[in-house]
Amino acid sequence: MPRTPLLLLPGLLCDERLWRDQLAGLADLAEPVVADVTLDDSLGAMAERALAAMDAAGAPRFAMAGLSMGGYAAFEVMRRAPGRVERLALLDTSARPDTPDQARQRRGLISLTRSGRFRGVTPRLLPRLLHPANLGGPLAEEVMAMAERVGRDAFLRQQAAILGRPDSRADLGAIAVPALVAVGEADAMTSPELAREIAAGIPGAVLREVPGCGHLPPMEAPEAVTAMLRDWLGWPARA
Repeated sequence: MPRTPLLLLPGLLCDERLWRDQLAGLADLAEPVVADVTLDDSLGAMAERALAAMDAAGAPRFAMAGLSMGGYAAFEVMRRAPGRVERLALLDTSARPDTPDQARQRRGLISLTRSGRFRGVTPRLLPRLLHPANLGGPLAEEVMAMAERVGRDAFLRQQAAILGRPDSRADLGAIAVPALVAVGEADAMTSPELAREIAAGIPGAVLREVPGCGHLPPMEAPEAVTAMLRDWLGWPARA
């Protein structure tokens, strides 16, 4: 049985480690490509780079999963090349642009980074990224190490891209592929309410809340997320 080409879009300050367990757990069903979302300062450029990666992989059509900022990039891919996406999974993301308060906070983190205190960014964000049960342990150390690998310059580019993102709510009704919307039950960054809004807007979308997780379920509950994505990859295509 042929494997499904699968585009995986990481979130802010995330690299391939975000999807490590899914890369292994889906290997018999999918041919995954993890997009590089560290090089561009706009979602449009991220989407074009991701599409080029799928071209290079010989995948004219593919399944696509994005988490957080990766979800914002996934919306942009859907706007630019909807006919190429066979199915869509949106994890811990939002269809909304930043509120004024969120934009102020984001600019504050940008200022902190530009002042030479990039190492202070992740400890500030960590309580909003992970479930309280996962703070202070090895998983928290892995998240911080991942952020250090992504680095200061990529962080600044990513924040610029996020600040410039459009409101995607008006586009939800046009999504006509099998869609999974998932969120950590304790996500303090993109709340379950925002996931419910996305699922309500996409015709036929399925909503899943992941117990014991904050904003990073692929790392916090890898077996549950892998099982969920395996199920999603088997859903019948839309007529």
